[in-house]
Amino acid sequence: MSYVTGRTIKELREKRKITQKELADKINVSDKTISKWETGKGLPDVAIIEELSKSLGISIIELLTGDLKENENPSGNIKRMHFYVCPICGNIITSVGQGSFSCCGVTLLEQEAEDYDDSHSIKLETVDNEYYITIDHPMSKVHYVSFIAYVTSNSSEIEKLYPEQDISVRFRKKGHGILYAYCNRHGMFKKLV
Repeated sequence: MSYVTGRTIKELREKRKITQKELADKINVSDKTISKWETGKGLPDVAIIEELSKSLGISIIELLTGDLKENENPSGNIKRMHFYVCPICGNIITSVGQGSFSCCGVTLLEQEAEDYDDSHSIKLETVDNEYYITIDHPMSKVHYVSFIAYVTSNSSEIEKLYPEQDISVRFRKKGHGILYAYCNRHGMFKKLV
């Protein structure tokens, strides 16, 4: 098991722009005690770890491991959606922020969408206030498009596809967004709409 280090305490304190004295006052120790921790001449007692983590604005786990997690996307814009696809069962996991996911015992990697190309050309028509999407792509059991997603700034829809099925999907128009399609052999590709 790892334990909090003086370097971690110092980095967090400086990042929060608080002095050793201010931190000491928050957790009822002396500023000399904080100095000892930061210079590696002592360690905080386990009884004050919770108070220390709250004062530094992080979780106890982050304090103990030194692995700090920052939320770089507090607004949660859906247009920045991340896709994770299980290579074994085809399960689709989406998240607004990056995450760590696993399925069927496999850690999933985030799918990076490339712009569509000739072999993955997304055809788009507007019919009765809907996007009608087709893709000229094989749909055999070994090479197929697994899903198509339509993502706007405030909504997302996913249409699951299966081998030996035609690729024709309709989404109600909801404004500008991104169409994603996932090929089981070539990965994810996208088109702005």
